[in-house]
Amino acid sequence: MVILLLIQRTVELYIAKKNRKWALESGAQEFGKEHYPWFFILHGGWLIGWVLEVSLYGRNLSELWFLWLSLFIIAQGIRYWCIVSLGRFWNTRILVIPGRPLVSKGPYKFIKHPNYVAVAIELIAVPLLFDAVITAGTATVFNGWLLLNVRIPAEERALQ
Repeated sequence: MVILLLIQRTVELYIAKKNRKWALESGAQEFGKEHYPWFFILHGGWLIGWVLEVSLYGRNLSELWFLWLSLFIIAQGIRYWCIVSLGRFWNTRILVIPGRPLVSKGPYKFIKHPNYVAVAIELIAVPLLFDAVITAGTATVFNGWLLLNVRIPAEERALQ
């Protein structure tokens, strides 16, 4: 699972870097640079956290593994639906190209921030897959705080 997630994140960062270059060349302005490192800390800490928790506390595969794995798979479906729907506009950063309309297809027809829903599901489901409840709880609280108090408000301001 760790290798799968590392490959996934590496590919996503490559896509984001390529899309960022295109967006900046298209006149994009970047917002929220100051909080961007916090998400690296969150995701890195989350990955290290559940691996350490499993190792240190001898956690095993949860008895509800099928539920947590199903939620993880659903989260991946939402994540890639977001990436495909946004196309070149998808990024891990807040980039706004003046004059371009907001994307309103795919999951964006139904909810304003579907990618954040996918990430929230993943941050709780993966650790719970291995009964790493401390990491699941800590990452969920930190992610919720960052999203609700920092990231989403910055994104909303940028899109106005």
